[in-house]
Amino acid sequence: MADTLLTAELDETHTAPTFAELGVREEIVRALGEIGIERTFAIQELTLPLALAGEDLIGQARTGMGKTFGFGVPLLHRIATADTGTTPLDGTPRALIIVPTRELCIQVTQDLDNASKYLKNHQGQLRVLSIYGGRPYESQIAALRSGVDVVVGTPGRLMDLADQGHLILGKVGVLVLDEADEMLDLGFLPDIERILGMVPTQRQTMLFSATMPGPIITLARTFLSRPTHIRAEEPHDSAIHDRTEQFVYRAHALDKSELVARILQADTRGATMIFTRTKRTAQKVADDLAERGFSVGAVHGDLGQIAREKALTKFRKGGIDVLVATDVAARGIDIDDVTHVINYQCPEDEKTYVHRIGRTGRAGRAGVAITLIDWDELNRWAGIDKALGLGIAEPVETYSRSPHLYAELGIPEGVTGTVRKAKVERDEDAVVVERPARAPRKRNRRRTRAGEALDQTEINSTDGGAVATSSDSAAPVDNAGTDDADENGDKPARRRRRRRKPAGEGDAAADNSAAVNGAADDNAEVRVTADNGGHDAETADQPARRRRRRRKPAGENGAENGNGVAAEAAATTTAATASV
Repeated sequence: MADTLLTAELDETHTAPTFAELGVREEIVRALGEIGIERTFAIQELTLPLALAGEDLIGQARTGMGKTFGFGVPLLHRIATADTGTTPLDGTPRALIIVPTRELCIQVTQDLDNASKYLKNHQGQLRVLSIYGGRPYESQIAALRSGVDVVVGTPGRLMDLADQGHLILGKVGVLVLDEADEMLDLGFLPDIERILGMVPTQRQTMLFSATMPGPIITLARTFLSRPTHIRAEEPHDSAIHDRTEQFVYRAHALDKSELVARILQADTRGATMIFTRTKRTAQKVADDLAERGFSVGAVHGDLGQIAREKALTKFRKGGIDVLVATDVAARGIDIDDVTHVINYQCPEDEKTYVHRIGRTGRAGRAGVAITLIDWDELNRWAGIDKALGLGIAEPVETYSRSPHLYAELGIPEGVTGTVRKAKVERDEDAVVVERPARAPRKRNRRRTRAGEALDQTEINSTDGGAVATSSDSAAPVDNAGTDDADENGDKPARRRRRRRKPAGEGDAAADNSAAVNGAADDNAEVRVTADNGGHDAETADQPARRRRRRRKPAGENGAENGNGVAAEAAATTTAATASV
């Protein structure tokens, strides 16, 4: 790698040039102007002249300084003018951008779509395709077959489609590695090296990152040709945005939820991002804030890709103003109006801290970064403070009712840990239909047989006794098989179960024994069942009914009946029943 190093003098009196003054195509300048971008940032001002000339370079700048258009604008300019050393556009990818996360892939694709709005290819508008995991292969394969010009993707899915032969990398003329240090931390370096081996050697390669660890420098020396290292800041400057106001509090784990709820009610609070270390904590915090009445969404690894994209879309459009996320969202969410960033848990290292709080204070705006440190995280925070030179090695012990919390963050006095949701106002012109109150539901005691309702006589007969149903008298009948009727005769007869008596206690015992034996025998020819418990019916007009069973053919149930009784037992039971 060459020793060429360019640094930008971040002077407030310096007027940044426009994209048109740097020689960018008129179509790109027009598209950027429609989204309010006319003048360049420091990293863009330094990279555009070299990138437009086709030179390899390494861009290093703090997060939120415009690195995406630093490589995106020259990339689109070169492939639109067929200045990549290959043939004109024919639907085969001519530029490849590798990013570490799905969220960053979506963000970069959106930025390139906005900038290439008026660029044309052989089929019409220049096409940019995002390729990442969590989505079906079929739609991405179909898009590749229909023809694309720029591919933005994560290493894993890019490798899969390239190995299957759907992604053709033989005509790539511009290669970009965005957030290279993050890809190193996630273990993507072997996949990146394989992808770099698939693209042509005659290409332009640009590497962009917020930090530049040793393995990334080694990668640059291996795959870049005499690159120029561009750093858009003074070497002694801090990695933190000057316009980001930082607060660090030592908070108890059981009081963090209440403390965050008070912070979210600060006067100047707008869109807010809350970062956690674990997926479980992220979902727990999101659920707790939702119960307290806040408009909150979550983005973490346990959620499906569709759910993550919906949460990010709502956050960008203002549908929700609080987003709880793990470090997967620390990069790739480019929202200019994020006013507050809250570190619910201490970051792992200083790089993670820089990327987290870099979500606020973007594009020259001011922001607030709040970090909550638990007692067991003090040593980790001391290392971060020493590496960044923040001078906050001993955070102040703070609780949700601490006066200095209200004073420093502008929290109104008297707020609580919950907020009331706005009530939905009714339209006065709307027609309100009032429904009559429903009468109490009565129990349905009607009984049916084969779909037809039974009269009271049949019901009483089925229940095992005779009950007088005259409307004039509702006197109870002394029946051993039924309950007494109530005074008004409204309550229908209810069947009572009798306890079986031991054998040898009289005729009832013999009857019960015969009934038991008959119940165990499916081959009994005749079964006599006394509905009134073995006693003669007291009412002459309703005698006990005899129930007959059909004899089953031999061998239908095998040698044994349904209860496992042998044939000899069945014959004995039949004889006992006949004697009754």
